[in-house]
Amino acid sequence: MHPVTNLRSYLVVLCLPVWISGHGAIAQEQAAPPKVSIAAAYSKEIIEEASFIGEGEAIDQVDIVARVSGFVEAVLVEDGATVQKDDILFQIEPDSYSATLAARKADLAKAQADLELAGIEYERKKELLARGSAPESERDIARANELGAEASVQAAQAAIRQAELDLSYTEIRAPFSGRVGRLSVSEGELVSPSTSSLVTLVREAPIYVRFSLSEKQLANVLQDLDTSAAELTKSDQSPAVHATLPNGTTLEESGKVVFIDNRISPTTGTIALLAEFKNERKQIIDGAFLQVRIEAPEPTLRLLVPQAALQRDQRGDFVLVVNAQQMVEQRYIEAGDQVGTEIIVNEGLQEGESVIVEGLQRVRPGVQVDAILAGQQEG
Repeated sequence: MHPVTNLRSYLVVLCLPVWISGHGAIAQEQAAPPKVSIAAAYSKEIIEEASFIGEGEAIDQVDIVARVSGFVEAVLVEDGATVQKDDILFQIEPDSYSATLAARKADLAKAQADLELAGIEYERKKELLARGSAPESERDIARANELGAEASVQAAQAAIRQAELDLSYTEIRAPFSGRVGRLSVSEGELVSPSTSSLVTLVREAPIYVRFSLSEKQLANVLQDLDTSAAELTKSDQSPAVHATLPNGTTLEESGKVVFIDNRISPTTGTIALLAEFKNERKQIIDGAFLQVRIEAPEPTLRLLVPQAALQRDQRGDFVLVVNAQQMVEQRYIEAGDQVGTEIIVNEGLQEGESVIVEGLQRVRPGVQVDAILAGQQEG
């Protein structure tokens, strides 16, 4: 045999055990079950809640308009100012209305004098009729004149009341405490009852927050509280309502449901509710959108698993369960609301069953795994 050929054969034989040894190590490594982290499903009493989109709604809101015609003599409020009930906002020139009132008072004085004269004449005609010196018709005419004079006095008194009202309307006052918006009138401007709104006044506190519940949610609330929609607003067990502002700030104060509509909307399948907030810090604004949460009055025992275990496919939500034989099972569940980093499981799991929370991408149903509890380090 050629020496070179012998050398090559010797090298091949020499390297073969090394290759076989390395290949065996790789196969052994591939056969090792994948490592995953698991967590056990557990039960916990939680206060369930539901979230909705709500809208601030002022309890009182009014467009301030003039009730009499005239030139604006003074604007006594600034844009966006906070006012109290009966504060004067605008002053319309009162001179012509004061003069009208004076004229109506003069009319009353004349009517009262005419009434007094008519009364004297009536008494005189009665006396003449009693002595046979005057016909009965003259007495009747005198009585009619007296009644007409009485009516004139009443008309004059009514005219005075109307003149006093018109004069009082020259002072445009706030009907309730609140905050005004942008003024739409200036001093010297002519206004009348047909003029558009001078300013809008909104009561800021307390305030309503309007939101809606689905039919199922309303039924659950009424069933849990064993009450009716009409009685819910009067019940001490009425669920607390919490509000979160658009910037993510959750209000410290909670609201109370004060109104539930009497019908389900046929288009949305929801029913409208109003929650009243004291709004002492004026953080809820009329027309502002915010998140609303309703909490159940009593805690409920619910089954929880980490949110990291939840997966979804075309059939729905599922988790990967590790059984007693360390085998992976795919388990479809009915998932509920999120509670922090946990998910409520309504159906599909039992307390104590282990679900995979880490290493999901390395396993599939039917394979064996090396499972350790989440948060524990490998020994």
